[in-house]
Amino acid sequence: MELTDLRTRFRDDNQRRRTQMVIHDCLADDRLQEECRYLLKFFWQLAMPYREVSMSELEMHLAPEKLERVKALIHAATESPDEIDSRIDETLAAFPIIEDRGFWAGVERWR
Repeated sequence: MELTDLRTRFRDDNQRRRTQMVIHDCLADDRLQEECRYLLKFFWQLAMPYREVSMSELEMHLAPEKLERVKALIHAATESPDEIDSRIDETLAAFPIIEDRGFWAGVERWR
């Protein structure tokens, strides 16, 4: 599947945004800069008609467990919106929301 087709595979914008939220909040850990960069490219790919990232780039830069989750989301997009919902729920269960330590460090510095 061409990743540029992903934006057309969601039930609606809410489902696409929920998928993006999972990528951003549960998978893209800024402590792992290179991996985070490619996950955020994938985040944008979900809404863009042009190529932000390729599958080979994701395979090269993501940890195996995160790559598996991304591939499951991509595969679900070829199946149905209900499958996308299932993969979102599985990812939320497997990966807790990442705490934004940079934000809170900035807050503490300005107190």
